[in-house]
Amino acid sequence: MQNQSTLEASPNYRIESQPMNGKRILLVEDEPAIREMVTFALSQGGYVVDEAEDSRSAEAKMAEHLPDLILLDWMLPNVSGLELLRRWKRDEPTQEIPVIMLTAKVEERDRVDGLDSGADDYILKPFSVKELSARIRAVLRRSSGAVEDQISIGPIKMDSKAHRVYVREESINLGPTEFRLLEFFMTHPDRVYSRAQLLDYVWGRNMYVEERTVDVHIVRLRKLLKPLDCAHMIQTVRGYGYRLSANK
Repeated sequence: MQNQSTLEASPNYRIESQPMNGKRILLVEDEPAIREMVTFALSQGGYVVDEAEDSRSAEAKMAEHLPDLILLDWMLPNVSGLELLRRWKRDEPTQEIPVIMLTAKVEERDRVDGLDSGADDYILKPFSVKELSARIRAVLRRSSGAVEDQISIGPIKMDSKAHRVYVREESINLGPTEFRLLEFFMTHPDRVYSRAQLLDYVWGRNMYVEERTVDVHIVRLRKLLKPLDCAHMIQTVRGYGYRLSANK
């Protein structure tokens, strides 16, 4: 594990948006400096944080209080974070608790292993407080079924409640699948998703749809955004999948 700071190197880091105040987070991380920084940042954001340095202390904390979300380091002593994740996902009292993996592993197969084992998201080290906060809020929203009424990424604005999308205040009409796809991308900006992951998150895990269906709807979405000079925001990441980004 890297010994460098995992969070922004600033004594004044603070989580800006605080819609999840009072939520309990279990942080499982064996590096004391990282635990201290993450705990401080999350506490500033109104979260209640329980700390654990290994699997044994994590299990003890879980026995005291079931958290609303778990931040789980991949590389732990004795029992790995991946094995701990699989154990919790097999156990009925803990299997529905959302988990974000903290990892320095960059290989695609490692990320896929984590997601296939039940992780709801992952974040690569080193990461910023802003990114950590955004990932936590997004996962907690998904687990509660809540979606923000209004979301803005670059010139695109979505009103989920009214089921409308605007680009520079001009309304565009999307089909139901394109709307869900864009909504997912806008609530998870700048992160790459494979076709299989998009099928799970947008179409649902009980739907049996070919992966090329994703490509078809991506093309449709780009076609609708092209006249408004936003098609470039739906980006192809060769060899992996797609992402939405305001950056070219």
